[in-house]
Amino acid sequence: MLAVADLAEAEGRALRAAALRTGGALALLAAAAVLLAGGLLLWLLALYRLAAAAWGPVAAAGLAGLAAVAGAGVLAWIGMRLAR
Repeated sequence: MLAVADLAEAEGRALRAAALRTGGALALLAAAAVLLAGGLLLWLLALYRLAAAAWGPVAAAGLAGLAAVAGAGVLAWIGMRLAR
């Protein structure tokens, strides 16, 4: 009976350590995702402003939208490849 209690305690400690590692990794991934989204938005804004100065706002919006869709497609493709 004592061995079962010791085993349960050891398993509980291992589970707690794994849960803390997973939670910390998840928090870091969430922070990285927020920073990535901000960086991509700033990049698209810079692309829009550069293109608007050269070709006008309509063409710039089309170019920025195309870049956003292409980037989303690449990220979706990478995600699907990693999920296999």
